[in-house]
Amino acid sequence: MTKPVFESYEEFWPYYVAMHSRTATRWVHLTGTLTGLALSAYGLARGRKRYTLALPLVGYGTAWPAHWFIERNNPASFGHPAWSLRGDRQMIRMMLAGRDRELGEIAAKWLADHR
Repeated sequence: MTKPVFESYEEFWPYYVAMHSRTATRWVHLTGTLTGLALSAYGLARGRKRYTLALPLVGYGTAWPAHWFIERNNPASFGHPAWSLRGDRQMIRMMLAGRDRELGEIAAKWLADHR
């Protein structure tokens, strides 16, 4: 599959979700991001600024291997870092709202349309 080109985040979003087509990949992202946020918040509350490094280290440190070993693709952040960060937030919000099935449907549609 050739790497798609996007003109806007709205065009990018279904692709981003498709790169997270497996439920396990999305849940690893959610777990890593929330753990990184919790550690960063703890560090800030305790005056330990180095803990703020937990967000990118734990977040990406769990997410990227999930792409390679579960999803079998490269993280979208390699080509679109800013939109991927926005996509992470949107995906995690949807998951926390109980909309994970909808994410699976978005992924399946994009993959079917682009294979």
